[in-house]
Amino acid sequence: MEGESQVELREHIDSLATGELNLGGHPCPPQGVGVQGGLIQTPSPELCRINEDQKVALDLDPYVKKLLNARRRVVLVNNILQNAQERLRRLNHSVAKETVRRRAMLEAGGYQGK
Repeated sequence: MEGESQVELREHIDSLATGELNLGGHPCPPQGVGVQGGLIQTPSPELCRINEDQKVALDLDPYVKKLLNARRRVVLVNNILQNAQERLRRLNHSVAKETVRRRAMLEAGGYQGK
């Protein structure tokens, strides 16, 4: 039973990392998790049940903070990559336009090279 509870806890923490958080307003034991000023207010019912089953005060606040931090960094890197991709697209477009312009200029001059 204890192994199952830990597996369920790990799976739920993984689901938190991927943004599949259940924010239902279910009651939770006093040692519940809360991130002030963040999106996560209470743990899911599954975490509350696991916590009650284990009779161990799990302080998930540090893990939740780490997950939120990681998510923030992933979003930041994603924005940087999107900006770089857009700049590369614009550069590629400019190079293609310049290539067409130079090719037209060469052809107008009578150059027939291959």
